Amino acid sequence: MIGTNELLMIFGVIVLLFGASKLPELARSMGSSMGEFKKAQRESELSLKEFEKSLKEPAAPKSKIQETAQKLGIDIRGKTDDQLLDEIQKSTEKPKEVSEP
Repeated sequence: MIGTNELLMIFGVIVLLFGASKLPELARSMGSSMGEFKKAQRESELSLKEFEKSLKEPAAPKSKIQETAQKLGIDIRGKTDDQLLDEIQKSTEKPKEVSEP
């Protein structure tokens, strides 16, 4: 940890290097730099959380075939488009029950 003597020496060197009139300007620029850094840090944390969330959630259907199969109540996980087409055909070929009057 930096002690009081070290802080005073560092402050003295800064005053000698930059001059007393430049210290407020230097402090302002350091403050704005810290603000920009914190803003960038927050944005990167949010994008990381969104990325992790997208990995946990299942991906949306990618093709029209997958969308149609999902609308018909067919499980699309681990099936190719050809398998899904076969299942869609089977589900549409089922004879509908007609009630006789």
